[in-house]
Amino acid sequence: MKKNFYIPLIPVSLLALILGMWAGLQRMGWSLPAMNLALAHGPLMVSGFLGTLVMLERAVALQRGWMFTPPALTGLGWMLSLALPGQPLGALLFTLGSLGGIAILAVIVRRETHIYTVTMLVGVVVWFAGNVLWLSGKAIFQIVFAWQAFLILTIVGERLELNRVLRPTPRALLLFKVAAGIFLGGVILSVVDLGWGARVSGAGMLLLTVWSLRYDIAIRNLRHRLPLTRYIAWCLFLGFVWMGVAGVVNLVFGRLVAGPLYDAAIHAVFVGFVISMTFGHAPIIFPALLQTQIVFSRWFYIHLALLHASLVVRLIGNLANDVLLRKWGGMINSLAIVLFLGMTVVSLVRGKK
Repeated sequence: MKKNFYIPLIPVSLLALILGMWAGLQRMGWSLPAMNLALAHGPLMVSGFLGTLVMLERAVALQRGWMFTPPALTGLGWMLSLALPGQPLGALLFTLGSLGGIAILAVIVRRETHIYTVTMLVGVVVWFAGNVLWLSGKAIFQIVFAWQAFLILTIVGERLELNRVLRPTPRALLLFKVAAGIFLGGVILSVVDLGWGARVSGAGMLLLTVWSLRYDIAIRNLRHRLPLTRYIAWCLFLGFVWMGVAGVVNLVFGRLVAGPLYDAAIHAVFVGFVISMTFGHAPIIFPALLQTQIVFSRWFYIHLALLHASLVVRLIGNLANDVLLRKWGGMINSLAIVLFLGMTVVSLVRGKK
């Protein structure tokens, strides 16, 4: 097998991110050139970008040739979904890619059967289930909790794995299972009763937030002596806070299918939690994928601060029904992510010297 043959999948996933942000800005009302991507925003971000990247990371770690098929399928899936709008082929490839993700995680669970590997496996199973429902004709607002669950369970599972060094007590692990179980129960319930499902899953998000702020090692690292470790800790801490915000919004308002409160609930997870976690894990993930070093810079805090400050502006705009605030919050969200990509590339190039 040719070394690093998978490298092209990285720009494929990042291009999905760029187009997904473009689509998101169009959905918010920004007049942008090129084709109308607004309806592709969610699939591009969840399966095209994050799904491809998560599965690629797993495949590189395990180095089994067939495991590179799932990220290739999701990468091709977003391209076909844009090339053939209105056709189910892109959604079918996303579904097949997530099915392949189940196979990858099943191998991991067989190798190491622990609560954190099982949590990540459940996350991929729910992603697959959400894709099947979407392929069957369900609207995105009906299955968005399944897509959220994929990312939330993947991330908290990874965090639980890294927290092994703290040797969590049986009581702490039981509390985690309860919180994750409530969240998962709400996600399943949302398929048949969106209102109660949103509230129960919101309670689960809030409990997972409280658990993470109490037990995650990142909280101890907020004052760590190593700058990179401290930066990662702040990315994770802020991400946990936003998951809690999303939990509160869902718990209070319940059934949301569109509008500013829906935007607040959805993007507190996908931007506040997931993208902040991506900022924090990127200095680890990208060097592993590219087999190079990364040179950390304190300038990284600029895109981190921009992301969270603009998300606060966006949330205020949503709650106040102020369209202009919401639009500018979303625009600066996207600029923060672009800045993050640029600074990551520069740091990786510096690491090769």
